[in-house]
Amino acid sequence: MSTPGDPAETGAAVSLWRGAGPELVIAGVVIVVAAAAGYLLAGWAGLSVAVIAGTAAAMVVLRHLLPTPTPDAARKAMEKPQARLLSGYSHRRSVVHSAIASRGFYQGELRPLLEHLLAARLAERHGVHLYQDPDAARRLLCQRPRDADLWEWIEPVPKPPEGTQPQTRASKASTEPGIPRRTLARLIDRLERL
Repeated sequence: MSTPGDPAETGAAVSLWRGAGPELVIAGVVIVVAAAAGYLLAGWAGLSVAVIAGTAAAMVVLRHLLPTPTPDAARKAMEKPQARLLSGYSHRRSVVHSAIASRGFYQGELRPLLEHLLAARLAERHGVHLYQDPDAARRLLCQRPRDADLWEWIEPVPKPPEGTQPQTRASKASTEPGIPRRTLARLIDRLERL
C-alpha cells in the first residue's frame, strides 16, 4: 500500500539505491579498513593497491547490479542528437491554411476537429451532449448575437442512416473558398472561452 507522496503514487522515478544505505556504509567501511591495513603493512604502495582493488571490486559489483540497456537505447545514447522537426506544427499550420483556401478541405479536415473540440468542451464544462441536444449547444456557443454565424461553421452534420450513402457537396465545396480567417479566429476564441 502506498502512502501519499510516495514516488510510486506520484509517478516520480524511484531510485534503485533506496533502502541500500546500510550496505553502502558497510562497503565503505570495508574499503577504508582495507586501505588502512594496506597502508600499515606496505605504506603508500599498500594503500594504493587496496584502493585500486576496492574500486575494481565496486565496479564489477555495479556492473552486475545495474540493468543493462537495450541495444536500441545503447545505440541512441551513442548517436549525436539531431534537431527535431516541427512536423506537428507545420502540419497544423498547413491544415489551417488549406481550410481557409478551400471549403472542401475545411469540411473534411478542420471542421471535424473543431466539432470534436466543441463536443468535448460542452460535455466537460457544461454537461451538454452536442449530438443529443444541439439547441442547448448552439445557445452556449452563440451567447451573443454577433456569434450566431459561427454555428453554421461548426454545426454537427447528422449521420446518414446505416446502409445509405452520405450526401456530399464535394464538387461545389471544393470550388468555394474556405472559412474566412477572421471567422476562424472568432470561432477558436469562442471555443477557448466556452
